[in-house]
Amino acid sequence: MVDPPVTLAFVPRKPESRLALVRRARRINRELAEVYPDAHCELDFGNPFQLLVATILSAQTTDKRVNMVTPDLFARFPTAADLAAADREEVEKIIQSTGFFRAKTNSLLKLGQELCERFGGEVPHTLEELVTLPGVGRKTANVVLGNAFDVPGITVDTHFGRLSRRFGWTTDTDPVKVEYEVGELIPRKDWTILSHRLIWHGRRICHARRPACGACPLARLCPSYGEGPTDEETARKLVRPGPFS
Repeated sequence: MVDPPVTLAFVPRKPESRLALVRRARRINRELAEVYPDAHCELDFGNPFQLLVATILSAQTTDKRVNMVTPDLFARFPTAADLAAADREEVEKIIQSTGFFRAKTNSLLKLGQELCERFGGEVPHTLEELVTLPGVGRKTANVVLGNAFDVPGITVDTHFGRLSRRFGWTTDTDPVKVEYEVGELIPRKDWTILSHRLIWHGRRICHARRPACGACPLARLCPSYGEGPTDEETARKLVRPGPFS
């Protein structure tokens, strides 16, 4: 007689205490580190200015698409001063394929001007200053701080928010509240890399519509196990190989 398969789903025996939640969150972070040892920002950049511009362009499009247009953009406008003096139509033509190109062009031209007028053409190093720039919110600011300046920050994009809720780390949908609640569970030094790990996991396995639960290495730690197919063969077909850059 063959033993029945063992379900690896996370099944709490009693309401989860705060201490248990913290321990489980940190265990998930450690296991994600093993699954995605090469997790990193998938936007191509050579300096803080390039990362800031690329992150603004990444709104409502893919990193892959942004990486296709930024080489031409940075070759033509390598500094904030160059961007501040740029011809609008030329910028629009270069970034058109990223979508919302007129609004993005407005943001980029104003960004170049304000960087020159207020910060000597350099990208500021603090969240408080970054979010005052055109086209820059907390998410963009944390991307730049974490990846260009090594200042820990949590990037709450759609993947990060979705997985945080599925993991039971938060029930909130407000990105700022999610950022603070998750930040209380994970050591500050890990905030930036945690963001990459969750984004990679969301792109590859924990999809919005049909998460590949049966192929997920975190199944035994996840209270949302079962939202997607739990059969391994079916789930494997849903896994999307990276990279997505």
